[in-house]
Amino acid sequence: MFTFETSDQKEARRFRIAQFNGRTATARAAGSAVTGHVRSIVENKASVPAAWTITIVPEEPKASVALRPSPRVRSFAEDLC
Repeated sequence: MFTFETSDQKEARRFRIAQFNGRTATARAAGSAVTGHVRSIVENKASVPAAWTITIVPEEPKASVALRPSPRVRSFAEDLC
């Protein structure tokens, strides 16, 4: 699990919406990115300005798979023979 804290209200809202809709979210920090499902968002009420602790369960990168094979191309001359 990946846990980080943010004080950006827009970012916290984006993660909360992703959690509600069951979508994956990407968190970027210090040049690295983590993509996964948001497990929890907890507001730290003691901090000023407001801060949120966000926990993300990382998702394994999917292997790229061709959806369909490439088409077989025949020349026009082959059709005439």
